Amino acid sequence: MKIAVDVIDSVREPYLKVPDEHIVAMMLRPGFVEVGSRRSEVSRVTYAAGEMALCPRHSSQWFGRADAECLAIYISDAALMAACDSTSGQVELRGTTKLVDARVGALVAAVNAERIAGFPTGRLFLDSVEQALAVALVDGHAIRGPSARIFRGGLTPARLRRVTELVHEKIDNDLTLEEMAESVHLSVAHFSQMFRKSTGQSPHQFVLRQRVERAKALLRKAESRVLDVAVACGFKTQQHFARVFRQVCGASPTEYRRELVG
Repeated sequence: MKIAVDVIDSVREPYLKVPDEHIVAMMLRPGFVEVGSRRSEVSRVTYAAGEMALCPRHSSQWFGRADAECLAIYISDAALMAACDSTSGQVELRGTTKLVDARVGALVAAVNAERIAGFPTGRLFLDSVEQALAVALVDGHAIRGPSARIFRGGLTPARLRRVTELVHEKIDNDLTLEEMAESVHLSVAHFSQMFRKSTGQSPHQFVLRQRVERAKALLRKAESRVLDVAVACGFKTQQHFARVFRQVCGASPTEYRRELVG
């Protein structure tokens, strides 16, 4: 799964196209979009900043002119099928010009905040958001309901050890949710559920904590610069490293080192 994020601006694209993938769109400023069942019958839908729309792939709607700027999040069929724990067919979603869903809205807002910050968290965060969005869309907006998902327990000790070893091997790289699931031969949706049962954390939270633990060990070495520690632990910026470290440890990396020295 590879979530795609784009900003669509009517200055660049005054006429919208029927999407090839499922799109959740959130308006970044007030505006309008012309939409209808056919070109000769369109109506204008107005939006306030923050309002959302759900556009299924190959929508039968005809889109006309637009005066809007929106964040478009493309959700793949693979992500939706994984959310259903399905290996065949396609998941159909109910399109709506005004999507009201607090769960989806919170996830989209998180992606927008990540975009504004320059995507410092990395691929695993976006993979996790796509999977969470897919589950929310299947649960609340699928035409064909999801198949029953049964998870009797967490990962076996051997599988959990394999995932942990992978995280440690790639601690300084951009690890994906798909890589973690493939390492134990599970679907992304199944793996995420099982992993949380085993650890009480999402894969993304687990990786961040492992990176912080590695950073604490490196900070004990006085010759290591904070920037070098951040890079060695897979953080793209020193600012992001400092923010995550404080959230986990209650102190900045510099304060943590100072307490050790003192």
